[in-house]
Amino acid sequence: MDKPNASYGYWLLIAIFVIATCGLVYELVAGALASYLLGDSVRQFSFIIGVYLFSMGIGAYLAKFIHHKLLEKFILIEIWIGVIGGLSATLLFVLFNYVLYFEPLLYTIVFSIGCLVGLEIPLLMQLMQDELQFKDLVSNVFAVDYIGALVASVLFPLVLVPYLGLMRTSLFFGMLNIAIAWVLAVALRQRVSMAIRLQVKAILVFLLLLTTFIFANDILAWSEKNLYDETILLSKTTPYQRIVLTHQKNNCKLYLNNNLQFASADEYRYHEALVHPVLSLAECVDQVLVLGGGDGLALREILKYPDVQQITLVDLDREMTEICSNNHLLTQFNQNAFQNPKVKVINQDAFVWLQHNDSQFDVAIVDFPDPSNYSVGKLYTQRFYQSLQKVLSPQAMVSVQTTSPFVAPKSFWCIQKTLASVFAEAQAYHIYVPSFGEWGFSLATQQDFSPSNVPFRTVSPLRFYDFRFNKLCDFPSDMRAKDIAINRLDNQILVRYFDEEWNK
Repeated sequence: MDKPNASYGYWLLIAIFVIATCGLVYELVAGALASYLLGDSVRQFSFIIGVYLFSMGIGAYLAKFIHHKLLEKFILIEIWIGVIGGLSATLLFVLFNYVLYFEPLLYTIVFSIGCLVGLEIPLLMQLMQDELQFKDLVSNVFAVDYIGALVASVLFPLVLVPYLGLMRTSLFFGMLNIAIAWVLAVALRQRVSMAIRLQVKAILVFLLLLTTFIFANDILAWSEKNLYDETILLSKTTPYQRIVLTHQKNNCKLYLNNNLQFASADEYRYHEALVHPVLSLAECVDQVLVLGGGDGLALREILKYPDVQQITLVDLDREMTEICSNNHLLTQFNQNAFQNPKVKVINQDAFVWLQHNDSQFDVAIVDFPDPSNYSVGKLYTQRFYQSLQKVLSPQAMVSVQTTSPFVAPKSFWCIQKTLASVFAEAQAYHIYVPSFGEWGFSLATQQDFSPSNVPFRTVSPLRFYDFRFNKLCDFPSDMRAKDIAINRLDNQILVRYFDEEWNK
């Protein structure tokens, strides 16, 4: 058995730190990429973490069958992790459109990385067993391992994704794995058979990853072109989402994490239905609150009302609102709404912001993405609507987008029932948007409300909405659902409804 000298222990502890950091980064990249391509981040992260931990256990078990040339095999495993982990995001992006069963491929890659990472720690402990007492060996190895995991978890959302993106992040840490393998092959060359061969392998793989890193943006652009089958005008990764703007046959589409946000050909239907019923029926519209709506299209519709004195828009993603404030094409769509002096933009989590806000509003327009995960699902909970109610004037009205009543009736009526549990009146309604199909909304208020209420105000011209609100409130039987629970913060049943219905 190989027995390194005392000084070698420091090299191996450094290797443990890199292993832990790289291993967790590969796991996070796989989860984020799966959420981007497949949606449902809770399901993807849950499955990937489970598969990764299980495969690490398999790798740790298999390590007991390795008895000879431990250091050489450890370096070779490090190279393999660098290859598979480093290229994982690139392969998944490129193959997404060409593989019939994408998820098995995804989990195979995650399983492979996990097995190799699981092999490494037991091998390192065997290599270091003569340097430290057992209790010191275990504590040192796991302390360094957990520190590396912490570093990865902090760097990933704050630095790696915003500045490198998913593809270059995995490639960078693949190169880091390879670099450690090469350093060990050089520093411990007297204890490694075929050290030169391992060094050459590490250099060749490092060059492969470096070349891919240099051309990563071109590869990503090519893969996204095939993914959307449209001309890509803009693509940007923010700390919260992947933003892609496409163009095809006089129709522009904005995608967030691969989900269609709007199509310029028919977005007016959605935004007129979201904004004009509530603004026409509310007694007062001086102060308007918009939660979400970072594309500025709801702002465009609100600004058609001269009675509106101020609009406060709260959207989590600063880069989203900046893009929609400055991109020439997007400012054409929202008619430079962000530059209007009536508009105030706050880039915060709306859930947190509501807890600390002391202003009051006459109208609230809630335009969040669909509740495909728990981080968004909390914005549809009873607790959230109770917080929203506290910032509203007594006569205020609220408009909420509530997903498709046809595709996801349980989700739709869950949101409606949750609103009705907080507000005295909640009225569901729906329209048809060609890009989305049947789409639903709800009006809520603490005042007596009837769909036949005469509007306090109207504006013209509108392309779709004619201010006859009552005709939007009829639901056929195939858009109904029974035995629906209220969406509470501690159960988030809406996310389960949504996942069940949309995965069909």
